[in-house]
Amino acid sequence: MLPVDPLTLLAFVPAGLALNLTPGADMMFCLGQGLRSGRRAAMAANFGIATGGMVHTTLAALGLGALVAAHPAAFEAIRWLGVGYLLWLAVGALRASPFAAETVVAPTSPSRAFGQGLMVNLLNPKVILFILAFLPQFVDPSRPILPQFLTLGLVFSAGGLVVNGAVGLFAGTIGQRMARSAGLSRWLSRISATIFGALALRLALMPRS
Repeated sequence: MLPVDPLTLLAFVPAGLALNLTPGADMMFCLGQGLRSGRRAAMAANFGIATGGMVHTTLAALGLGALVAAHPAAFEAIRWLGVGYLLWLAVGALRASPFAAETVVAPTSPSRAFGQGLMVNLLNPKVILFILAFLPQFVDPSRPILPQFLTLGLVFSAGGLVVNGAVGLFAGTIGQRMARSAGLSRWLSRISATIFGALALRLALMPRS
């Protein structure tokens, strides 16, 4: 027997996909990584974000997500760690700006991009609140809770992989072509830094409710 009722899953898929298509921090982060470091880095960051989402889903199923959401100090600590990390990435993007005409987009290894995507997702308390508000609407209390959460989380993450991956691949293709020009390469780094900085500002100004 499937962990989630097929009819419930049928209703969940379009709802989740609609949310995946809504521009958000995950999409913008993949965009910034693609522009800065190319397609491989963008896809690695995409998988890191999806992994972070599954960690949040598991914690929510075990009740830890609700615990964090209920304690303002823990919530604020996660939020400001996330702000600091995004600002650090923004500064790194500016410092990595290339100046030679033959230089390609500022390199970020796939493993490093994966770790950055994972950390950006884990340090975003908004994801905790989103999972606690969205996934339980499709959970049947008469069935085992953890398998349902994990199944829904996997389906939602799969949609995110497709949507954010498409954005990252497009940005990576454009970025690699533009990086052949030293002037455009500098602008790519500045755009990436602006995206990371804007995400930090958005997280800093995010209301807790």
